Amino acid sequence: MAVEYDLVVIGGGSGGLVVASAAAQLQAKVVLVERDRLGGDCLWHGCVPSKSLIHASRLAYQVKHGSRFGIHSHKLEIEFAKATGFVQQVISTIEKHDAPERFEAEGVEIIFGSGQFVDHRTFEVNGRRLRARAFAIATGSRPSVPSIPGLQEAGYLTNEDVFSLQQRPDSLGIIGGGPIACELGQALSRLGSQVTIIAASQHLLPKEDPEAAQVIAAQFESEGIRVLTNTRVERVEVRDRQKYLWVGDQKIAVEQVFVAAGRTPNTESLNLPVAGVEVGKQGIQVNAKLQTSNRRIYACGDVIGGYQFTHIAAYQAFTVLKNTLALPFSKVDYRVAPWTTFTEPELARVGLSEQQARERYGNHIYVLKQNFAEVDRAQADAATRGFAKVITRKNGEILGAHLVGPATGELIHEIVLAMSHNLKVSALGGIHVYPTLSEVNSKIALQYTKQKYAKNQQLKGLLEKFFRFRRWLVAS
Repeated sequence: MAVEYDLVVIGGGSGGLVVASAAAQLQAKVVLVERDRLGGDCLWHGCVPSKSLIHASRLAYQVKHGSRFGIHSHKLEIEFAKATGFVQQVISTIEKHDAPERFEAEGVEIIFGSGQFVDHRTFEVNGRRLRARAFAIATGSRPSVPSIPGLQEAGYLTNEDVFSLQQRPDSLGIIGGGPIACELGQALSRLGSQVTIIAASQHLLPKEDPEAAQVIAAQFESEGIRVLTNTRVERVEVRDRQKYLWVGDQKIAVEQVFVAAGRTPNTESLNLPVAGVEVGKQGIQVNAKLQTSNRRIYACGDVIGGYQFTHIAAYQAFTVLKNTLALPFSKVDYRVAPWTTFTEPELARVGLSEQQARERYGNHIYVLKQNFAEVDRAQADAATRGFAKVITRKNGEILGAHLVGPATGELIHEIVLAMSHNLKVSALGGIHVYPTLSEVNSKIALQYTKQKYAKNQQLKGLLEKFFRFRRWLVAS
């Protein structure tokens, strides 16, 4: 006999855990099905380990370049196994937050096992048939592996195994030019690997502002990271334990190959056709309410493609929660959806790009740009590479922002807050502590005032007449 639930959650990553936990705390009868372990890609193979390794690599870079500040280290010694050991330690600490006992204490029933739909409203796992008023699919994604001749035979790393390495690869060829390739490429380079990044796109980080992405490329060049863009690996060969990547007529010798060429949604084992759920190239197809083509079944996170970030999965999860437990009226709105690539310098963005803004509003926009070299704290921190660029309408409405520089993953949130509350760019001009990096935002607000004044010839004429008249009064 089928068991009845208010909600069946499939997948125990970021999105699934948010839905299940919140639903149980609202007294709904919830079961969560997870095939492996709770925490998802973010905990085990993504955000948590990558930022831990990046932290270790930044320390190595700072020690190596300390002589510019009069701090000398005669020999930089990197114990790679200890760096990845630190990564595993951080994972182990944070893992406790996602322990099954925590969610069971909140009232979530947890079933470990692989399952599939058997009809439009029944999911089967471990021989049990689960029926519910609604379902939430949050099964995440996995690394996409391109069909390159010789790649499988040569062997390769992905984000699912790189953090467990005990020995540093002396040389590394990275296939891909997105955030994972850039973040881990720089981190491994700073920890001693000779890194070559091979990207099919015109420039690194193709979803970002080209000018901002160029700042990252310049930093990579200064650190000795080789970057090849607008090109592809045609084949991989192995000779005498050495791997060779053929790129056009170039043969690049590397010890290891790292694949960071996009993500594939985890949908194959769910038997979605029998449930009436449509799947496209990006993943499960959903509407603005995150409903699938089966109105009882919702989906969120990487499995639907689009914005593949932990914080977006959590945002989507709350939309799913409201629509599954109450009436389905809530819709997602990505107008103010920020993200950050955690290279050094960091690259953060929210909203429209300059090109998107011009396509929508023509020339009726302001492009406000402030270099970090003109921010005193950036000078004090020797972190002057990069800029803040904010795109607004002529009335000051913020359309988008692109920040590349020190700590921009933190600095972006002041702009996010302003956009979320429909504040004009002038709202960024309030008092900021001096000297802090956040002064870049107040300088952006001043840029808006300057541009607006420079283009208002009538106002300039009136002010000129006003001060001329005042000088005449004083003189008389």
